[in-house]
Amino acid sequence: MTRTVWYPGHMARGLRKLREMAEKLDVLIEVRDARAPMLTGSPFSEQAARLRPVWIVLSKKDLADEEATARWLSFFRDKGSMAWAVDLRKGSVEVLSRAAAKMRPPHRELRLAVIGIPNVGKSMLLNALIGKDSAPVGGIPGITRGVSWYKGKGCLVVDSPGIVDPRSHREVHRRLAWIGCTKTDVIGGYEDLAEGLVEFLSRSLMLERVLEAWSIPYEETSSAETLQRIGVRLGCLVKGGEVNRDLAGRRLIEAFSTGKLGRYTLEQPGDKPAWENEPC
Repeated sequence: MTRTVWYPGHMARGLRKLREMAEKLDVLIEVRDARAPMLTGSPFSEQAARLRPVWIVLSKKDLADEEATARWLSFFRDKGSMAWAVDLRKGSVEVLSRAAAKMRPPHRELRLAVIGIPNVGKSMLLNALIGKDSAPVGGIPGITRGVSWYKGKGCLVVDSPGIVDPRSHREVHRRLAWIGCTKTDVIGGYEDLAEGLVEFLSRSLMLERVLEAWSIPYEETSSAETLQRIGVRLGCLVKGGEVNRDLAGRRLIEAFSTGKLGRYTLEQPGDKPAWENEPC
């Protein structure tokens, strides 16, 4: 049976450690992907908010729709959360550093924790905060496998493994795979995921713009037929001229998740949960 949830043992251990450390912290900084701010929410943040302030950082703002990101920031701020949108690849987090400096207790360093699901930019934010490359950073979900302290200017920062909610609906994990926040091979494979993405983009009236990036004329066809046309356009062919649909799906998912097809946001404030509109 195909697995639909990626929840390795190091994530469960990391969650337990973060729960144990919550009382020692001053504030938690939760990193979410600006393209899907609700879907990329940490399963730990709701619990933590009962104990300590939780600040929200929307990463990868350069890959998200600008107007949608502005709406999301207003949404979180209206709920009483401090929230910012950043491009962590540029390493500029001055506004966040200034806010942290105001929270510092007079008798010791400020204690922060950086939390979030896999591959949203937690370690990149930590590096920007402490001013040096002290945490592993990469594009592979789950690269940070323990909970560790790092010393910065006026602060101690806890890095943590990416933690996903093992109870999440399958559709949540499918959409996380579209933006590179979970592993494709444990929730269905590239062909299935790509057809789901095509269907979503078609319903959201974004498919035509995606196809334009590859100079593919828009046609009202099924998601399977659209993936077939993408495979032909990208030369994903095997012997006999047949399309390698898994390879075509992989090319689509990778191009979409890295922003090569443009800036997109998968959800808006007030949207219904993904699973209410999708079949199981």
